[in-house]
Amino acid sequence: MADKQDYYETLGVSKGASQDEIKKAYRSMAKKYHPDMNPGNQEAEKKFKEVNEAYAVLSDEEKKAKYDQFGHAAFEQGGGGAYSGGFGDFGGFDMGDIFSSIFSGGASRANRTNAPQDGDDIVVRVSISFEEAAFGCKEEISFPKIQKCDECSGTGAQRGTTPERCSRCGGRGTVTVQQRTIFGMSQTTRACPDCGGTGKIVKEPCKNCKGKGLVRITKKLSVSIPAGIDDGQRVVLRGQGHEGKNGGYPGDLIIQVTVRPHSVFERDGYDLYCDVPITFYEAALGATLKIPTLDGDCEVVIPEGTQTGTVFTVKGKGIQMVNSKGKGNLYVKVTVETPKSLSSEQKKIMEQFAKSCGDKNFSKKSGFFKKLKK
Repeated sequence: MADKQDYYETLGVSKGASQDEIKKAYRSMAKKYHPDMNPGNQEAEKKFKEVNEAYAVLSDEEKKAKYDQFGHAAFEQGGGGAYSGGFGDFGGFDMGDIFSSIFSGGASRANRTNAPQDGDDIVVRVSISFEEAAFGCKEEISFPKIQKCDECSGTGAQRGTTPERCSRCGGRGTVTVQQRTIFGMSQTTRACPDCGGTGKIVKEPCKNCKGKGLVRITKKLSVSIPAGIDDGQRVVLRGQGHEGKNGGYPGDLIIQVTVRPHSVFERDGYDLYCDVPITFYEAALGATLKIPTLDGDCEVVIPEGTQTGTVFTVKGKGIQMVNSKGKGNLYVKVTVETPKSLSSEQKKIMEQFAKSCGDKNFSKKSGFFKKLKK
């Protein structure tokens, strides 16, 4: 066990973390590395087992106290004076609990079958236009969801009846089994075979949910997408996910947003960028251009002698910031379009124009050739 990672580091909590903090960290890590979320990923499976093993110790005050005092040696034979009894008991750490924790995908699963279990999150992907992302919109979505059965109010029993406490386990949901091994008598805790670990017996199951207390439905919901949301961002609706079990909290509904590209504008954060072609004479003489924006045209003054690639800033014409009245800017880059297919008369005029300009009107060109000569 000397090479084992510290249990607190495994869960990403400090040594002084409360039980609520430990539980919250465990839930997050367990969801992240759960085999269902990482099919075929052996590294994730290994991490999932480590997380459950760590939680099995830190969630138990007695085991946690021994671990804080002796570390991993608390559960080794003869380690730190914590060892007591045969191989069936490592310092109060039941071997059945260890194997259940590591190989069954849950911390002391048999002991926690009837404990509150939070519901899973639901992820729904929506595709919206560039303008819808900029100004916000409403999206009608439909998704499968597990929720409490309305017919029995989640009890699993036919209306007018109630579940009875299991007589075999006394409502605990677990039974203790002793068995002889090559190391002596071993005691393990398992889910009660009569009630399946729920601690309750449903004699008259609800016909709607078949006694499960939960049903799968298709839910329709109108979701508000806030103005300014960007591609790849999410909208989270707390408590709208799958129903929890045994009084556990419901999961969340996560809306994964994809924004379709625009034909003119490109986005970077809350700023917009666009390329605008201008004519040769507009660049030479100057002009006032009407530039399209997402909320109407605006005017941009192009001074005479403007060079291709010049960028003009139009403040406040970008994307509205999420949950704010502020807006980004619009950056307009002009590209000078050279005329093509000139007539013979136009060519003569251009030649006369070129001769009249000489080199003094083309400082960059003349400067370039001077550098070559040097």
